[in-house]
Amino acid sequence: MSQKNVLKGVILVGLGASSYGMLATFVKLAYKDGFTTAEVTASQMFLGILGMLLINIFQKAKKKQEVVKASAKDRSQLMIAGTSMGFTSVFYYLAVYFGIPVSICIVLLMQTVWMSVLLEAIIAKKIPSAKKLFAVAIVLVGTVLAANLIGNIDALNIKGVSFGLLAAASFTATMFTSNTIATHVSSAQRSLFMLFGGAVVVLAFTAYTWTGTFNFEIFLTWGIVLALFGTIIPPILLNAGFPHAGLGLGSIVASLELPVSVMMAFFILQEKVSLLQWTGIALILGAIVLMNVKLPGRDSTT
Repeated sequence: MSQKNVLKGVILVGLGASSYGMLATFVKLAYKDGFTTAEVTASQMFLGILGMLLINIFQKAKKKQEVVKASAKDRSQLMIAGTSMGFTSVFYYLAVYFGIPVSICIVLLMQTVWMSVLLEAIIAKKIPSAKKLFAVAIVLVGTVLAANLIGNIDALNIKGVSFGLLAAASFTATMFTSNTIATHVSSAQRSLFMLFGGAVVVLAFTAYTWTGTFNFEIFLTWGIVLALFGTIIPPILLNAGFPHAGLGLGSIVASLELPVSVMMAFFILQEKVSLLQWTGIALILGAIVLMNVKLPGRDSTT
């Protein structure tokens, strides 16, 4: 694959991950307004599917015969794979709901870094390069510092931590499927059918936790924001970017989600961010640069 395509994939994955990085802050604000996890996830998924349907209709009308139509097999595979998206939203928002600080939630979700590299190594039956392993180590150290994990140990809730780790595992599965399933189909179509699969999980969760009431005001408020930054933009960018970037490199680039989340918490939630946390963010960004800079005398493979 050409270096140009890899760079394109890195940019798309980075933008998609940055969009995801905004979610925790928005969810926190939605909870403050009195909305429940079921209302948050259901509105996000419903409006996300509606938006993706409109994008697909526009794309089909614009490109006409150029758009490759997903086969029945493609649709079923994407829907099954899309359940991981639904689980990621439910688990991640539950971690926030159980009082885990936004910075800790991001650290837990960032375990996708080592999970993805490990998964890629198992599938390819090949040990990752020394540079990739070194970059992963930097990312992990950086996430601990950037999330101020040491100073927040006493704030951990076992249920919240468990849901955070489950969200990381689900997100790893999402990244894997974005890189492998029906890559010949447009990213908009792939995202739409994956959302259908995710909607099954979200609807099941909403039904299970339903208390007899549902505040539909969320569809006109936070639901729109969450759908845009959590359901529409990221899947399209990730589905378009991962086939070019690859799972291992893409997962490391996806660590941009962390500094974006910390900055959102700083500017929107007015959370204090220490010098140690900014140092961690710098380490993560440095690792991303390391993964994309070719060392003199080395080949282009990683």
